[in-house]
Amino acid sequence: MLEKFKILGKKKEYEGHIVDFYSYDMEVPNGNRVTWDIIEHKGAAAILPVDREGKIILVRQYRGAIDDFLLEIPAGGRDSVEEDFKVCAARELEEEIGYRSEQIHHLLDYHSAAAYTSEKIGIYYTEELIPSSQHLDENEFVQIERYTLDELTEMIFEGKITDGKTIAAVMTYKALKNKEK
Repeated sequence: MLEKFKILGKKKEYEGHIVDFYSYDMEVPNGNRVTWDIIEHKGAAAILPVDREGKIILVRQYRGAIDDFLLEIPAGGRDSVEEDFKVCAARELEEEIGYRSEQIHHLLDYHSAAAYTSEKIGIYYTEELIPSSQHLDENEFVQIERYTLDELTEMIFEGKITDGKTIAAVMTYKALKNKEK
């Protein structure tokens, strides 16, 4: 059985708007002491919205870390570590694509990069969309696109969709739909 590593201490190296950067002093199972770089994140939520025609609504947006555009399901960070993931998902649904829903279902939880960040993303889906209005942040710019589940699956395998949470959501939703048949 694997032994859990021991966190001996942590030091905040940088406090950011979205993430905090820490140095963790660790003791590994063989007794060695090491320093790990960890990004602490309050968590996020995402939602896979399905319209009346069965198309999944995504947003294409610029991501500075990769200096490129990504096609993604609507998502965003929680306002605080206390905010319910489902509440965050509902907010992002309306903010990014201008819909709300009273029928939001949990799909899966996703750790985006557990080797160096605590970020956990609660991923949901809805098949009942109610038109509302889009409320993008002042510096947020998105293009809304709609695809069938089969189109998205093909785009994943062609490498046209590389966003991890979107891949996880689409493939899990596809498995759920296949199970329902």
